[in-house]
Amino acid sequence: MNDSPRKEKPIWHRSSVSDILRKLDADKAGGLSKGEAARRLETHGPNEIQETGVKNPWKIVWEQLTATMVVILIVAAVISAALQDYTDAAAIFAIVVLNAFLGFTQEYKAEKAMAALKKMTVPTVKARREGHVAEIPSRELVPGDIVLLEAGNLVPADARLIESANLRIQESSLTGESEPVEKNPEPLSGEDVPLADRINMVYLGTVVAYGRGEALVTETGMRTELGHIATMIGKAGQEPTPLQKRLDNLGKKLALAALAIVAVVFAFGLLRGEGLHVMFLTAVSLAVAAVPEGLPAVVTIALALGAQRMLKRKALIRKLPAVETLGSVTVICSDKTGTLTENRMTVTALNIAGHRLELDYAAGDKARTDQQLGEHPALRLLLSGSVLCNDAVLERTGGEVEMIGDPTEGA
Repeated sequence: MNDSPRKEKPIWHRSSVSDILRKLDADKAGGLSKGEAARRLETHGPNEIQETGVKNPWKIVWEQLTATMVVILIVAAVISAALQDYTDAAAIFAIVVLNAFLGFTQEYKAEKAMAALKKMTVPTVKARREGHVAEIPSRELVPGDIVLLEAGNLVPADARLIESANLRIQESSLTGESEPVEKNPEPLSGEDVPLADRINMVYLGTVVAYGRGEALVTETGMRTELGHIATMIGKAGQEPTPLQKRLDNLGKKLALAALAIVAVVFAFGLLRGEGLHVMFLTAVSLAVAAVPEGLPAVVTIALALGAQRMLKRKALIRKLPAVETLGSVTVICSDKTGTLTENRMTVTALNIAGHRLELDYAAGDKARTDQQLGEHPALRLLLSGSVLCNDAVLERTGGEVEMIGDPTEGA
């Protein structure tokens, strides 16, 4: 047993910038050298979240073939083949293959889609290396790097702020806070400051909504707060769904019933004086006949149809039995911001100097609304003031408009 003391993680938000620069042996003005960055990358590993939840395709196939009902069907098919009833054996094997194929196809596609959704890190980031600002792949960031943050950037790693100018970070994906958090590089006091109140820290996966800043990378990859969440998700055990529990229970009962049939028929046949070989074949045939070969296939096909219908409504089902589980749900508890809502604000009415204008562009009367905005001097003054004190940016891509910046200013 290793009795050496556990190394405590530094409390970055309580330390001054100079202390953190010294602890990480970092240079605020010049950044890391290429050689030192390469050495630290080898020590700490790439700055990326490991996709621990993705299953090996062979594991998915194994899970499809080891369900209780499927095991019973495989045993029934083997016995049928041993009894030279090749027609029944082929039919049962075909059902097993179809069931496994449908389940594997759905889960494998869902696993690939989930893996794509988990890629939250940015491809490149601006960082200081050897006295110059360079764009480097975010996976090559290491503790001690100085990164530059601007409005619209995804934060590439957990970092301690060293400079900020009106910097606000949208942290709803990590803390659930709907409004952007104003950041300040000053050290914090207190023994246990909650994650959402660490205003001198920025975290992987959050977004710069406003302003700019410079930050010193403190943690990368799986050691970030987002990495800790990914680790907990990977360790969480999987609970069987209600349908899986019922099918497993049914399979066990059928197996016991089949064994009882074999024993009773075999015993009564021998008591009547029938031959040992004949009675064994008869009892086994009855046991195989008691197995509902079509049940797993019917259940799998029904669930696959449900999953396809839900996919058309933009709901991705990772496991087929989850379709039935969703049908059994009576209460759903969900984080609102970014889940049920888009964290976007919209101005619906202007009310100034006794004049009110409803901004109902969705109704299609854009020309009339624009005309009213232009005719009223007070409304023109209000809109001019809104533009002059606004740092949000509207990017038009094709027919879509994307807002970058504070949600209120975007509105």
